[in-house]
Amino acid sequence: MENRTARLTLLIDPDKKAMFEKLCLQEDVTPSQKVRLFIREYIETELGTDWRDEVFNK
Repeated sequence: MENRTARLTLLIDPDKKAMFEKLCLQEDVTPSQKVRLFIREYIETELGTDWRDEVFNK
């Protein structure tokens, strides 16, 4: 279970940011929620779903 947060700062083209925010609004999710989902899906694609055991059972 995740119990802490860390900030991720990135630079993005303003037009892409605006379109991303618009698409997130259409899905009724925040941009932060969508980015967290992208990251989780990427990790699971690369490492499989058992990566959580390694990270959360420290």
